[in-house]
Amino acid sequence: MTAAFDALHPALRYHIVSTLGWPDLRPTQVEAIEPILAGEDVLLLAPTAGGKTEAAVFPLLSRIMSSGWRGLSVLYVCPLKALLNNLAPRLERYTGFLGLRVGLWHGDVGEPARRRMLRDPPEILLTTPESLEAMMISARVEHTAFLGTVRVAVADELHAFASDDRGWHLLFLLARIERLAGRRIQRIGLTATVGNPGELLTWYSAGRGGRVVGPTVPVSDGEVTADYVGSVGNAVTVISRLHRGERRLAFADSRSRVEELASGLRQAGVRTFVSHASLSLDERRQAEAAFTGEPDCVIVATSTLELGLDVGDLDRVIQVGAPPGVASFLQRMGRTGRRTGTTRNCLFLTTTDEELLTALALTSLWRDGTVEPVEPPPRPAHIFAQQVMALTLQLGGILRTELGSWLGETIDAVPHEERHAVLDHMLACDVLFEDGGILGLGVRGEREFGRRHFSDLVAVFSEPFVLVVRHGLFDIGTVHPASLVRSPRGEVPILSLGGRSWKVIDVSWRTREVAVVPAEGAGRSRWLGAGRSLSSKVCRAVERVVAGATPGCRLSRRAAAALADIRSRLPFVDASRLPVVSDGKRGVTVWTFGGGAVSSSISHEFVLAGLTVSSFDDFSVSVRGANVSDVSRCIRHIDPEVARPQLPDDFAAALKFGLCLPEIVVANVLSSRIADPASMREIVSREPRLVTHLRGD
Repeated sequence: MTAAFDALHPALRYHIVSTLGWPDLRPTQVEAIEPILAGEDVLLLAPTAGGKTEAAVFPLLSRIMSSGWRGLSVLYVCPLKALLNNLAPRLERYTGFLGLRVGLWHGDVGEPARRRMLRDPPEILLTTPESLEAMMISARVEHTAFLGTVRVAVADELHAFASDDRGWHLLFLLARIERLAGRRIQRIGLTATVGNPGELLTWYSAGRGGRVVGPTVPVSDGEVTADYVGSVGNAVTVISRLHRGERRLAFADSRSRVEELASGLRQAGVRTFVSHASLSLDERRQAEAAFTGEPDCVIVATSTLELGLDVGDLDRVIQVGAPPGVASFLQRMGRTGRRTGTTRNCLFLTTTDEELLTALALTSLWRDGTVEPVEPPPRPAHIFAQQVMALTLQLGGILRTELGSWLGETIDAVPHEERHAVLDHMLACDVLFEDGGILGLGVRGEREFGRRHFSDLVAVFSEPFVLVVRHGLFDIGTVHPASLVRSPRGEVPILSLGGRSWKVIDVSWRTREVAVVPAEGAGRSRWLGAGRSLSSKVCRAVERVVAGATPGCRLSRRAAAALADIRSRLPFVDASRLPVVSDGKRGVTVWTFGGGAVSSSISHEFVLAGLTVSSFDDFSVSVRGANVSDVSRCIRHIDPEVARPQLPDDFAAALKFGLCLPEIVVANVLSSRIADPASMREIVSREPRLVTHLRGD
């Protein structure tokens, strides 16, 4: 053991060696000891099953023991209740070594257990941001007595928080707990490898600095193969015949595809389990528990099993389709190769050209040591509004001048003038009232978000701006809101999903669902998979693969043939110029390879310029009734700082707490989140390559 190990509490050292039987700690666990014991803010990076939990918890247990902390000392926050349930037994074992306790508090924990923790708080509390908010606005919790002793906050799977509004919610909650505690709280974040660890730590620590611990470049070893199977049915056949006698985890990025795979595998006689968010908690637990004890089976899952849930020793990971980014791919592949003598592995079974190209792009980026940065969504004005209302419930009213001291440095994520505009609007529409400078909930605020409706107040939307498309009870796929814009003549959108065209008959922004019926004619939405348009970084990697770059994985014969066919159809792609290609029938396609935000922005600019857009996706924008010169000229006149996707007129309803914001602030929030000006600048500045027919320049 190292000198750093000797800094841990003696009783803990004894149990690590004697009870756990560990001959040594992992490098990241050793490196984390000194800064955590010193009280520094720390970002811990490690691949799946890399020991991040122990790297954080062992030094914290030592601090609790050595410093004599009393009461609730450590908040351990996770994005999923299932992850908390999975962690609890392991942490209970570690704390039990030292006579300490762990508490579990989330929506499924009963009231008797909560009352026991309030009377006699554990030293470590496992919880979610939503449960924390519920505690802080509850009249039954003595906030200062229970939370005022907190000294450390651990955020597990920090990248999952930071990528959506739940991250801002968490930061505001930590600021409020610091105000209750009257001290700065040490912040420790656990994450998989990300492209910008320093920036992520700065965001999480509210600009206070700290230390990044662990490998900042992903490990590039692993056996990865891409196959092209053409359909989900063919994927079922491959999975049912390959690797018999092994424990396999198959990922698919939609619930409908998960169910289709599971049904097919069961019909093929394969012992199959399912895990996705639509299943009940009991069903998911039964599947995961059974899976860990089965030697020859498949568990089919959405990204819910991408995070750190332990489903035992895996032999294989199979991805049907492609995940949305390199980080997701690494999380999934990291489920394998844990046993001595085994290797991390992943088999891609792709069903479309787009899925094949995405899989090859992700593996190329991975081999190059590239992971996308995690970027918190800008301008969280609606979360600021939510926090103001929560504080009025927590405190029974709050002075406007006190908001900054309760919400800390994070409040600066919303521009000063927008904060004032939001408060004025909330007062004007009776969400708030003000009496003697003290803010409280108004009649409308009480009706919409008061204590009888607190569940609406504690939960913020964590999903990206996508909607689930359903035909009756069947989940067809997902689309971006830009696909729902009516034509200039007011025609209802026709979507293309799952190889069929669908007519939109209803849109619910509250539930983020689109009801459809079968339709004739071609649709224009091809944003499938996880429902998120691909990032520009991934799309540029796709472009390089099409232009001839060597993929970062082995290709099956079918995949190699499919890639050769794609390249033969796109000979004009050189990863340098911007192809503007005529089909010889007054149709033109611009091959942007810029991602969904870029393509939808260019599409809107084309419409404003009088061009007729027929379709757009992550890789291209197509128009009809034009020639390459007209389209090229239009591209040169696009202002990348101004260009934005066109969105439905009622899109603002998708922003939770949007009623608390004036229209201009809603527009600022939405426009800042749906555009990609940096990628737009890069795309429109490229030299056009005008191709007047598909087989030449």
